[in-house]
Amino acid sequence: MGYFFAGGYFECLYFERKMLIDIVIVNWNAGFLLRECVDSVLKYGNGQVDRLIVVDNGSTDGSIDLLDELSGVDVIRTGDNLGFAAACNLGAEQGHSPYILFLNPDTRIESTSLSMPLAFMEQPENDGIGICGIQLVNEQGAVSRTCAHFPTMSRLLASSLGLVKFPGLRGSGMLMNDWDHKTSRIVDQVIGAFFFIRRSVFQSVGGFDERFFVYFEEVDLSLKVKKAGFDSWYLAETQAFHAGGGSSSKVKAHRLFYSMRSRILYGFKNFPLYHAWLLVGVTIIVEPLTRMTWCTVSGDMAGVKNTWSAYRMLLKYMAKILKDGVR
Repeated sequence: MGYFFAGGYFECLYFERKMLIDIVIVNWNAGFLLRECVDSVLKYGNGQVDRLIVVDNGSTDGSIDLLDELSGVDVIRTGDNLGFAAACNLGAEQGHSPYILFLNPDTRIESTSLSMPLAFMEQPENDGIGICGIQLVNEQGAVSRTCAHFPTMSRLLASSLGLVKFPGLRGSGMLMNDWDHKTSRIVDQVIGAFFFIRRSVFQSVGGFDERFFVYFEEVDLSLKVKKAGFDSWYLAETQAFHAGGGSSSKVKAHRLFYSMRSRILYGFKNFPLYHAWLLVGVTIIVEPLTRMTWCTVSGDMAGVKNTWSAYRMLLKYMAKILKDGVR
């Protein structure tokens, strides 16, 4: 079954559909969420999925063992945590289908989660769309704000100062929090939790930059795709479930560290040098004070501790940058 847009709605046509999608799931201690995600793909693949590839980044929680009795799943055990970008590239190399879906293990797809974006991308008039994301809903059934603007100094500063917490300024940061995500449109970037991309485009821009251990890798890739002449499209006509946070919610200090580290790396890669160093100053001086102030006011002393731990790691990283340069 395929779909095409007509008058703003989907209409059904019946035709033979080849298996056009390789799905790559990167797992790191995702627990039973991984099995639920894989089960949903096996249930709703509808003959469209050529290979389902799970790259396990050295998990220690036994989550990858939950897939042992399943057929139709290719498991790659790295033995170590290679980082999200490197694991995605490794998984993508195993397939040959014209489309790749990078899917987080804390997602669950539904009956049209694959068929609709595939049919949309297959339309000749959409050849200029390189990446497609879909509407994601949380545990309460609410539509999540998942699309983002490309980073600029002003948007990163708004996030660092906590301005996005104030009504009227929620859209001043990277996340498009001022839009309800209930309509389809071109966006700068769709979330990496459901990241549907043409293989030809993915390969032409060199895949994910593996210097991003985690966070900002899909932002950087989306920018490369945009510079190559392709757009990113947010498709609101179909949904998938996304828990959010996933395994990274268990290591909050490290999560914050890698987010800040990747932000700085993105700045040095894509900003003028003086903007990149300005971003460093904001990140290591202004933001920790802002974060700890917000945490203290809200009574979140664990947040204060996690922030301090994250910035100790960040300072060590910056010392390495000053010694060896950005790599």
